[in-house]
Amino acid sequence: MKMLKEFREFAIKGNVVDLATAVVIGGAFGKIVSSFVNDIIMPAISLLTGKIDFANLFVSLDGKTYQTLADAKAAGASTLNYGNFIVTVVDFIIIAFFIFLVIKQINKMKKKPAPAPAAAPTEKVCPYCQSKVSIKAVKCPFCTSELRD
Repeated sequence: MKMLKEFREFAIKGNVVDLATAVVIGGAFGKIVSSFVNDIIMPAISLLTGKIDFANLFVSLDGKTYQTLADAKAAGASTLNYGNFIVTVVDFIIIAFFIFLVIKQINKMKKKPAPAPAAAPTEKVCPYCQSKVSIKAVKCPFCTSELRD
């Protein structure tokens, strides 16, 4: 019973709820970026690189040649899908860039701490010998002159 109560208190804490919300939003954001990469960026890159279909860039490990990745999979061939890896790397770079932009904006919005007030002086200068002495001194320890406030 005590363990259930502790778990409930832990789960209700703001940080856990915030983390859960971030995971859900992050998952949705990942899907949006994947769609952006697969449906907009990669076709544009494909057009610029002579209509290369990155989804069909693979190496068949059985030594045979297949027209598409789907044909290789249908034949049961093992493949190294480096085209899919390229698309995933582009996904990552875009997500990392957007997260960088968001963090940069959040840091700009944070209030900058007020500058610390200047510390009260702890020393003063003797008007006779120009030596630094304690602010509380009434007599200069160097020239023995009486110090006025």
